[in-house]
Amino acid sequence: MPLTQTSTPHSDAINERIQNSEARVIKAIFPSITNHHNTLFGGEALAWMDETAFIAATRFCRKPLVTVSSDRIDFKKAIPAGSLAEIIANVIHVGNTSLKVEVNIFVEDMYKDHREHAIRGVFTFVAVDENRQPTRVWTQE
Repeated sequence: MPLTQTSTPHSDAINERIQNSEARVIKAIFPSITNHHNTLFGGEALAWMDETAFIAATRFCRKPLVTVSSDRIDFKKAIPAGSLAEIIANVIHVGNTSLKVEVNIFVEDMYKDHREHAIRGVFTFVAVDENRQPTRVWTQE
């Protein structure tokens, strides 16, 4: 996924870091995490998305981070019990003290070769120092 901020003198280095920071998690959808429709509870999906976004953001900057916002979350397809969910997180924007991570969840049938895009969202993180004050999210070493 290309970086949205490409005017920096270190864009090649940033893009390489972005590629190396992608996070992928696969979860089985068991009945204990479903709602009354027997589909994945939305709050569970949001928690997975935030966690996977955090992993990608941390892999990118290797600094302490806090989630400051979750942008629009689009639930496009219900994820039924008995299926698999793959959560994929990619850094899409790097600012001075913050970065944005796009997260997509794909639903996959356990017993057939069928996979569909189910949920998309964007999460924003801020890097913080030991005093929990914003600090530069990335510096080229």
